[in-house]
Formats: sequence, structure tokens, C-alpha cells
Amino acid sequence: MNQTIILDKETPLLEVNNLKTGFKIDKEFHNAVNGVSFSVKKRQIVGVVGESGCGKSVMSLSIMKLLPKGIGQITGGEIKFEGKNLAKLSDKEMNKVRGKEISMIFQEPMTSLNPVFTIGFQIEEAMFNHMKLSKAEARKKSIALLKSVGISRPDKIVEEYPHQLSGGMRQRVMIAIAIACQPKLLIADEPTTALDVTVQAQILELLKDIQEKNEMSIILITHDLGVVAETCDEVIVMYAGNIVERTNVEALFYDPKHPYTNLLLGSIPKLEGETDRLASIKGIVPSLKNMPAFGCRFTDRCPKAMEDCKHITPQLARVSDGHEVSCLLYEESYPIESVR
Repeated sequence: MNQTIILDKETPLLEVNNLKTGFKIDKEFHNAVNGVSFSVKKRQIVGVVGESGCGKSVMSLSIMKLLPKGIGQITGGEIKFEGKNLAKLSDKEMNKVRGKEISMIFQEPMTSLNPVFTIGFQIEEAMFNHMKLSKAEARKKSIALLKSVGISRPDKIVEEYPHQLSGGMRQRVMIAIAIACQPKLLIADEPTTALDVTVQAQILELLKDIQEKNEMSIILITHDLGVVAETCDEVIVMYAGNIVERTNVEALFYDPKHPYTNLLLGSIPKLEGETDRLASIKGIVPSLKNMPAFGCRFTDRCPKAMEDCKHITPQLARVSDGHEVSCLLYEESYPIESVR
């Protein structure tokens, strides 16, 4: 069983312990998140990286308890927020947490925003759910929020609809909604997807500024390691529902351990030197129905795979101070659970 390793004595804001989340496929549950454990401290930005299909978004939806009913389900583990296990909360109890204590920015602002309601209505709705405000007070606060996220003419924008705004402006609106009740934890799921480079930089700078002013924590989900380098304190690398490496940003870029992490870093364009083509990772992430029952799930794509990798399941454990990895290349640093 995976264990959370806390890097100092400070009590984490969020502790995820051995989280397992599955989806029903052909009347059977298949885990998309398979025993994930990590912690997020106060005022910390933790990046979660990996290819599409690695379980990043499913993990975030599990924390928010927004899995599709009847299909997705948390099948094991704990999600402790300020000591309270969110996995055990009822829908009514979770509604008091969601939006107020923990908020989320979703990947696609165009599909996340309701096209038939004004921007002002959607921001105010978030506040009415958790704050005792009059209509006039909520409108005033909505305008102030839009201004705080860098939207010009906020008094006009509150009356407009999502389709009237650009992609960058819609993303700023999503951020305004997410921070309306000043949450302690913000989950940002690919917040810069489909935005041009200039707008991406503005959105990331905005998130960092909000994080510092509000002293909140952020889980930043992305496939862009450049974004991680610019914004995060710690990084979690996920593959096929598992955490394969976790460390601070500096160690990830200067001393990566897991072969998957090395391949991800190798696919980043570099300014210096001449390269005919970027490195790529052969194959694809296995589907839920075809996930290996034991052994390392990266074996078929790993350039350093050994015969044991097919039979022995590596466990996430510390290889140096503040650096955890799940790989048989480092088996001498921790006991291995064999499932031969």
C-alpha cells in the first residue's frame, strides 16, 4: 500500500491516501486512479503532469466528488481536507465544501460556462450558494472580481454571455467564479489549454498573483512541463493511474529518476543546439480494460525495461530527501512487494 510522505512537520491542507477511483465498463469496475497518495501544504502549488489518459483529471474530479453518477466511483482510500475525509461526506455536506473551501477551474471554459446565463449571473450564483449577500452586493462583488482577474469594462461584461467573450476572457471568468468565495484550495485542470502563448502566460501570472494574495494552495494539472517550471513548487508525475515520481521542481528538471519522466523531459523543444526532430514516447497509455494486473504499467514503452518489470509491481518510495519514485531501477532504496 502506498503511503503519503510528508516532507516537513507542517500539517498538510490536503492529504490523499491510497485513493482508488474506478469506472464501470461492461458491468465491471476498472480503476483509473490506482492507489494514489500525496499531500498539499498551505500556500503551495503542486503540479500534476502526464499524458492524456494517465488519470490526472479523474483524480481531481475525485477530490471534488464530481464523478459521473452510476459510472464513476471512489472505490478506496481517503481524501482528507483539513482532517476531514471528503470521501465519506454526503452530497449535501460536500456542497458546503465545494466552491467555498475547494474550487476548480475546468479545462474547457466554453463548455463549463452556461451559454444561456449572463456572466454576472454565473459569478453571483457561486456566491449565493455560500455567502449571505443581497443582489446588489453580489453584483458589486462580481464586478470587482472581474476587474481583479484583468477584465476591462467589468460593469459591461457582467451583462454579456459566454459566446460574446474570447477564450482568454472566458478563462478569466472561470477563475473569477472559482475564487469568488476565497477557497483555501484551487484545482486548475489544464487552465491554459487552447489559448495562445501570450494569453497562457497572462493566465499563469494571474493564478500566481491570486495564490500569493489569497494565500491559497493550488493543484495545477497540465501536460506542459514549461508551465510546471514557471509556477509549481512540487511536481507529481502520473502514468496509467499511478504516481511514478514526486519531487520538487528543481529536482524534476535537473535530476529526474523515472524513465517516463526522462522521456517527457526529452520531448520538450530546446533553444540551444540543433535537433532534426523531437523525441517521442513509443506506444500509448493502456486503456482501463487492458491495464496490466501486476508489474510496472510502463514496461511496454520503457527503454530501460527489465524482465522483472513484467512481474514485480514497484512501490512509490523515497530515493533521496524529498524525492520519491516508483521504479525497479531503484529497488535497493526500498523493499519491493513482489506479486510473482
